[in-house]
Amino acid sequence: MTSNLKKDILKECRRLNISLVGFSSVNRWEKPPQNLPNKFEEWIPAEFWPQNIFPEAKTVIVIGIPVQLPIVETAPSIYYHELYETVNSLLDSKAYELSEFLNEKGFASIYLPRDGYGDINVLLKKPLAFFSHRHAAYLAGMGSFGPNNMILTPKYGPRVRFTSIFTSTEIESDKITGKDLCTKCRRCIEECPVNAIPPLNDSEKEIIPLIDKISCAQRSKRLREKYTSPCGICIKVCPVGEDRKLFSRENMDIYSSKQGFEKYKNAWKHVRSYGSKE
Repeated sequence: MTSNLKKDILKECRRLNISLVGFSSVNRWEKPPQNLPNKFEEWIPAEFWPQNIFPEAKTVIVIGIPVQLPIVETAPSIYYHELYETVNSLLDSKAYELSEFLNEKGFASIYLPRDGYGDINVLLKKPLAFFSHRHAAYLAGMGSFGPNNMILTPKYGPRVRFTSIFTSTEIESDKITGKDLCTKCRRCIEECPVNAIPPLNDSEKEIIPLIDKISCAQRSKRLREKYTSPCGICIKVCPVGEDRKLFSRENMDIYSSKQGFEKYKNAWKHVRSYGSKE
């Protein structure tokens, strides 16, 4: 029964043009699999568990939509700002549609908003939302954490936005490989304009990100006043992701070299010059 339901959900996700989908039992929050990094239990206090937000929850379905790399490369810009808003709206509507798809089949389900905070000023006082879609994506086997606290996926690297659906039916969880996709290149650390990402600890089994969320939120607030938020720098310089091959961005010198990539940099400069206070 649940096997057929999972197939039906995946088919509906294809119909809705949802790029990435993952499934995780809520039990993984309480008893994380053995192959996860040390101290994983400390990442998510019990009040943030799905079963403590929606007591009927048995399974979390995580969906992801990519942000297109060439647009992210213009960041900070009005172009990336509009892309971010578009993807957010799509995530909300598709998650709602998927929850209603399950409700119509008799499985009590609710969608969650892709964020979960009212304004950037709220994050400056309390830099947490009531549920973490990134941790949900991790527990659904969709990727690994990078130093910038973003989920790295094989297909899109960190250039994915996530949201979740809680459902009352038990669906088989996807496998967590435990593979760390981070190349340890340190580009996201070195390029962060507010030094919010700490140096890597090579002794860890996998990165346990503890970024400076306040500094990151303060930069987002400044960019929002110019209509060029979010920042986007740490995700555009990440070498992980098959999307780099699609968009011919495999040569990472495109972000650091002063010569040889003039046509790209001229395009980025043009976009940044219009439509915002930047």
